[in-house]
Amino acid sequence: MSRPRLQVLMRLWRDGETSHSDLRRILSLDGASVTRLIKEFEGEGMISRRIDPEDNRYTLARLTPEGERVAAELACAHQAYQVRLLDGVTGEEQEIVLRALDRLRVNVERIERDRADR
Repeated sequence: MSRPRLQVLMRLWRDGETSHSDLRRILSLDGASVTRLIKEFEGEGMISRRIDPEDNRYTLARLTPEGERVAAELACAHQAYQVRLLDGVTGEEQEIVLRALDRLRVNVERIERDRADR
């Protein structure tokens, strides 16, 4: 499953019914991509859509029971993967890695800002 498809599916699983507009903003996807992904999932029976009754300019998407089942399976598989991935890595070692990754993220953001300022 592609990353954007996975992101849409899991976001709806966690957050429940969500507008296309909010999905676009939260996932940093363009509107056409969100609509295409939602329509694909709808065709597969995993998502249903409806017009927002409070503001008919917006379309809301939610998981169907089939979508809920698939998302739950993916979450379970991801959790099992994480357990295997971290096998033998102590809590202290995990904290060290997380701190290092956070430092790298900050450094990348700084580099990108510096590059944009030129």
